Amino acid sequence: MRSRYAAYTLGREGYLLETWHPSTRPASRDVVSELHNKWLGLEVKHHEQRGPSNALVEFVARYKIGGRAHRLHEISRFVHETGRWFYVGGDIIHDPTARG
Repeated sequence: MRSRYAAYTLGREGYLLETWHPSTRPASRDVVSELHNKWLGLEVKHHEQRGPSNALVEFVARYKIGGRAHRLHEISRFVHETGRWFYVGGDIIHDPTARG
């Protein structure tokens, strides 16, 4: 999870696509727009191993677009295959009290 956040902050689209599970991996152009955000921080709120090959990670990532602050609160799903962890997908948590 942290390595994927670092890849977003550094604009490393190749790494993001390599660590995205092939069954849910987007086309490259879908990732590029998020790489232009100014990423400000990552807080991992919770992580949970669900058996030897599945895990959940809840996080909040802060970023700016056009000078305006935003938060991404997500519970991500990861799967372990061929000796590596892959991002499968996630559920966005909408907080009506959060700004941005």
